[in-house]
Amino acid sequence: MKPAPQKRRKRNLLRAEGVEFVDWKDTALLRKFVSDRGKIRARRITGLTPREQKDVARAIKNAREMALLPYPVKKG
Repeated sequence: MKPAPQKRRKRNLLRAEGVEFVDWKDTALLRKFVSDRGKIRARRITGLTPREQKDVARAIKNAREMALLPYPVKKG
């Protein structure tokens, strides 16, 4: 019987870039957490902690209100 494949941890983009505070005005960083359709990527994809994911989501929503980032595109 084969051994189960080892799961690799996702790379935390905030720690990789040395970000301590997520700012809604930093659209270059926030775009890395938004899909091409405008949806916020899930934690299992981004590798963020729950607190970091909540901060990123809040920053993305604020940036959308200020028209810096697009809202999700409806398919159909």
